[in-house]
Amino acid sequence: MLRDSLKWREKWEVDTTLPSWQAPEVLEKHFPSGSTGFDKEGSPVIIVPFVGLDVWGLLHSFTRTEVIRMILKHLENYLAIARKQALTHGPDALKVTVIFDLEGFNIRQYAWKPAAEMVFTLLKLYEANYPEILKSCFIVNAPKVFSLAFSVIKKFMHEYTISKIKIFGTDTKKWQAQVLNLIDKDQLPVHYGGTMVDENGDPRCSLIVKPGGKVPKCYYSKNTSEKQKNYNKVTIKTGEKHVLDLLCADNDSVLKWEIGVEHHEIKFQIKRRDEEGNEEVVHGPRKIAEGPMDVGVLSVTGPATYSVIFDNKNAFLKNKKIFYDILITVPTRDLNINDEPDDHNEPVAAAYE
Repeated sequence: MLRDSLKWREKWEVDTTLPSWQAPEVLEKHFPSGSTGFDKEGSPVIIVPFVGLDVWGLLHSFTRTEVIRMILKHLENYLAIARKQALTHGPDALKVTVIFDLEGFNIRQYAWKPAAEMVFTLLKLYEANYPEILKSCFIVNAPKVFSLAFSVIKKFMHEYTISKIKIFGTDTKKWQAQVLNLIDKDQLPVHYGGTMVDENGDPRCSLIVKPGGKVPKCYYSKNTSEKQKNYNKVTIKTGEKHVLDLLCADNDSVLKWEIGVEHHEIKFQIKRRDEEGNEEVVHGPRKIAEGPMDVGVLSVTGPATYSVIFDNKNAFLKNKKIFYDILITVPTRDLNINDEPDDHNEPVAAAYE
């Protein structure tokens, strides 16, 4: 593992050109992250306001290698600070403490294949080359839908990493109390339970912890364009159901969906039926209303048949029009999870247009 990691560091020039490499200004500006201080044992505290991460915009504007190199440079800088801290605080300072703020988290952009590939590539890269550097990770303001995403991505994590992650909802009293057990208030922005503000009096310390934000379309590659997705469309008559059966042949698979309703609402659930005919409900039932697309992922196992059911039986005199994109995929097989640098000069998204 050490030999492989040394070869990997050589390929990415981590110890040679990376320290002096400058990320494009727009990329640096629109990647949300920053550090406001140290935890009680002297380790760097990294804050990532996830809502400001415009994966779609970044991957339409920059190459995959540029995005990963910038993340690697940030990580190496934090580890250099940790090593310096360890000289005065001892070995406990050699790791990092991270706060991922999922306020405003939208799972839809991570259902996009290039974004999913980037996430899994970064997980592979981290586990292979930076094992056991995580002291503690607080995922705060997590919406309910995040549990579906986490059930998928944790399969790519080592048990050690998973054991260091604590997930909290939007109850600030609960997660701030846990954060303050490890970090003093004068090392945290007011927004996260501390006492810090930046020069502008911002409780989020946005001058220190970059908020990221939408990448302006003027930076998008000329070879990428936003194409309208072709969804399956169906009209479900009053008192009827529409059932979509999907065969799952492999373990470690993922069922992904994007569903829209033109008017009113539709009842939605997913059932699993194994080879012996045993059936169970694995998601729902719940209602999907007109408005934004309902996007989700579900960890599934085979061999089994998963039935996605749209139920209009309780509606009177109202046909329902829905449109959807639903499939079962195996991330390790169907995604390009490659942690080596490439020589492509076009943004990641260009290959998918």
